[in-house]
Amino acid sequence: MEPWIARVIMLAAGAALVVIRGPHARRSRRATVVTNCRGTRETILLTLMWIAFFIPVVWLASPAFSFAEYPLRADLLVAGIACLFAGLWLFYRAHADLGANWSVTLKVRQEHRLITNGVYRRIRHPMYTAFLVYSIGQALVIPNWAAGPSCLLVFAILFAFRVGAEERMMLATFGDAYAAYMLRAKRLVPGVW
Repeated sequence: MEPWIARVIMLAAGAALVVIRGPHARRSRRATVVTNCRGTRETILLTLMWIAFFIPVVWLASPAFSFAEYPLRADLLVAGIACLFAGLWLFYRAHADLGANWSVTLKVRQEHRLITNGVYRRIRHPMYTAFLVYSIGQALVIPNWAAGPSCLLVFAILFAFRVGAEERMMLATFGDAYAAYMLRAKRLVPGVW
């Protein structure tokens, strides 16, 4: 199978991420911040996410990772495309359901509301779930041992070091309402965990 197919798919998936997030990022910059939990750890985690986003771009545009190439398999490509679509759909829904409450860093905005409807009804962190599923898709689509799993590795680091801080911020902001929500909605996978 021709590797250019994987390149076209990843280019389209990366563009979709940017198109989905763009309007929310612009709106987020205009909202008044009440609580900002951005510190050194958050800055490092965001930097790692940007690096993870650009590794596939480097793979697309240069031979820098050619040493780690392997043959593209149709079965992995199909499974990867399914994961990319599922991840992008959930990424879109999570942004749409959060509305003005979304921010790229850990912030509470003026008039911030606890969102428990839409995809947040059953998953507390659907955006992380979206990144996980998308990252699995990327690992399956990109036939490269370095560029393919790059987002998956960074996602694991981000999740390990950020979700606890995010949940503490939400508990401090919404108190018992968030504690009750934590009992109803699973972290990443509905009905499982």
